[in-house]
Amino acid sequence: MANNEVKFTNRDDQGQEEHNIGFCGFLLTGLSLILVVLFFPFSLCACIKIVQEYERAVIYRLGRLLSGGAKGPGLFFILPCMDEYKKVDLRTVSFDVPPQEVLTRDSVTVAVDAVVYYRVSDATSSINNVENAARSTQLLAATTLRNTLGTKNLAEILSDREAISHFMQTSLDEATDPWGIKVERVEVKDVRLPVQLQRAMAAEAEASREARAKVIAAEGEQKAARALKEAAEIISESPAALQLRYLQTLNSISAEKNSTIIFPLPMDLLQGFIKK
Repeated sequence: MANNEVKFTNRDDQGQEEHNIGFCGFLLTGLSLILVVLFFPFSLCACIKIVQEYERAVIYRLGRLLSGGAKGPGLFFILPCMDEYKKVDLRTVSFDVPPQEVLTRDSVTVAVDAVVYYRVSDATSSINNVENAARSTQLLAATTLRNTLGTKNLAEILSDREAISHFMQTSLDEATDPWGIKVERVEVKDVRLPVQLQRAMAAEAEASREARAKVIAAEGEQKAARALKEAAEIISESPAALQLRYLQTLNSISAEKNSTIIFPLPMDLLQGFIKK
């Protein structure tokens, strides 16, 4: 284990420190400097490069990474025929994850797509540690989306999108950290269900709404009957109140402009018949 740790440290030092380029390297470097001096100031066009504020330049001299890490922003100097550099964009980039056919934990096939936002946090690692950082991140995002949704039920996918997005962002960020990639955000865009399942869910939702409507109507009838019972008990205590209720009903009927008017019969006239 100790030997492995020493080797890993040496590999890091190779990317951060000057290396022994040998006699041929010194010879080529001297020739390059002589050419720069001989053709000065025309050689400045080939030696001076510029990178923008949002860019960094990773420089290789005779195939070896120069010490000091990525250069920029601003001016930097290279030797003709000796140095090779690559520009890296540090701005946030987004890409769409194509719709993925996923079999959920409750055996439902859904098509889910997402969008990922990421940026390069370490220009040197994004060039040295992976061949194509953008392409690798896209493939990894598609795989992570399928693996994550495969452990969820359909109800969880439809209701817990925020939690799924956060879990995917954390997983992608950990996996792409050695590549110098920082995943800033992941959003699940759309969940497409089979047509038959959509119809079944619509029928279930409609039945649920109808059941709730019947329960609400029954509760309303119960409250109305209870209120009517209480009103009847109050009116029964005073015959005059019942008569006033009759007159109020007559007033309501007359306001509707009906051709037939019904006069309520006072209950006092029926008391004798009721007793008999």
